[in-house]
Amino acid sequence: MNDFFRKGLRFENYKAPNVSPFDKLFEIFKELITHTSGDVDEALDWLAQLDKEYELTTPEYTLEDFIEDLKKKGYLREEIEPQDGSGLTITAKTERAIRQKALDQIFGNLKKSRSGNHKAKSIGQGDEHTGEFRNYHYGDGLDSIAMTESIKNAQINNGIGDFVLNENDLVVEETNFKAQMSTVLMIDISHSMILYGEDRITPAKKVAMALAELITTRYPKDTLDILVFGNDAWPIAIKDLPYLKVGPYHTNTVAGLQLAMDMLRRKRNTNKQIFMITDGKPSCLRLPDGQYYKNSNGLDQYIVEKCYTMASQARKLHIPITTFMIAQDPYLMQFVRHFTKTNQGKAFYTGLKGLGEMIFEDYEQNRKKRLKG
Repeated sequence: MNDFFRKGLRFENYKAPNVSPFDKLFEIFKELITHTSGDVDEALDWLAQLDKEYELTTPEYTLEDFIEDLKKKGYLREEIEPQDGSGLTITAKTERAIRQKALDQIFGNLKKSRSGNHKAKSIGQGDEHTGEFRNYHYGDGLDSIAMTESIKNAQINNGIGDFVLNENDLVVEETNFKAQMSTVLMIDISHSMILYGEDRITPAKKVAMALAELITTRYPKDTLDILVFGNDAWPIAIKDLPYLKVGPYHTNTVAGLQLAMDMLRRKRNTNKQIFMITDGKPSCLRLPDGQYYKNSNGLDQYIVEKCYTMASQARKLHIPITTFMIAQDPYLMQFVRHFTKTNQGKAFYTGLKGLGEMIFEDYEQNRKKRLKG
C-alpha cells in the first residue's frame, strides 16, 4: 500500500504563478475603485499610501508607469475639461473587469455551464438535451439527429456487412424548452448602510456586480434589473453599480417593491423573482400628495402594513421575494418573518461575510425549483 502511494504521488515545492507588476497592482486598483465608488483620484491616493507601506512598486515599474498602462490598455480615460482632480475616469472596460472580479470573489467556486438552465415541462424543439430518443420525423433538423444511435440502429436492422443507413434507422434526441428567469435586485442605499462606521454598501455592490456578471455571462437568456431604494426607488444600469453611493435617506421599502413589480409585470417570462438586500427596517412612505411619511424610531404600524400589502400582491403575481437582511435585531427579524410568510418567499439573516454565497445559492435553488415544474 505504501509503495503504491510512493509511486503514485509526487510532491514538489509550490511555486506561485508569475504575476506581472501591472496585474498585481490592477487587482488592488479594482478593489479600491469599488470602495471609492469610481473615484479614480481617491483610489490612486489609497494605492500610493499602500505602496509606501508595502512597497508594491519598484524603481523599474513605478506608480506612474502603472497609471500610463491603465490609459494605454483602455482602463482609464482623461476628460477633456475636468471639473476637479486629475480628470481621470474609468471606462466600460474597467466596469466589466470590476464585475468579473466581484464574480470571482463571491462565486469563485462556480463551474462553467451551458447558458440557461430553466427547463419547462414540455419537450420539443428546444436547446437542452434530455437523453431520450424518438424516431426521426420529416421536418426535424439534421443537427438534431443522434448519429451514434442512428448508426447503431442501422447495424442492428441491416447488418454490418453491407452498411446501409435508412430513414427508418434515424432517431433524434428530445430537447427541452428552457424557461427564462426575470430577476429584480433591490439594493438599500439608506444612510444606515454606512452607519456606525460599518461599510455595508460595498459588499452589497459586490454582490450586485457578481450577480449581474453571473446572469449576463452564464445565463444570457435571463434578465436582470437593478433598482436602489432610499426615500424613493429608481432603476440603475449594470454599468452604474461601481459608482453606487449611500445617501441621507430613510428606507422606503414599499417604493422599491412597487417599482420591482412594475418592472416584472413588463416581462414576458413566466418565472420571476425579487432579491432584496437591506439592513434597515422600513421607515418611510411617499403619500399620495407627494409628502413623505417617516418614522425612524421603530417599526411604524402604518408603514409595516403597507409592506405586508406589497408582499401579498407579489404573492398573487407569483413573484417570490427573497430578503437578505444584514441585521439580526430580534424585533426586525420578527417583521421579516411576517413579511416572508405573507409573500411565501424566503429570508436570510446574515452578516456581510456570507452574503454573496447565499444569494448565489438561492438563485440556483430558485432555478432548480423550476426545473421540477
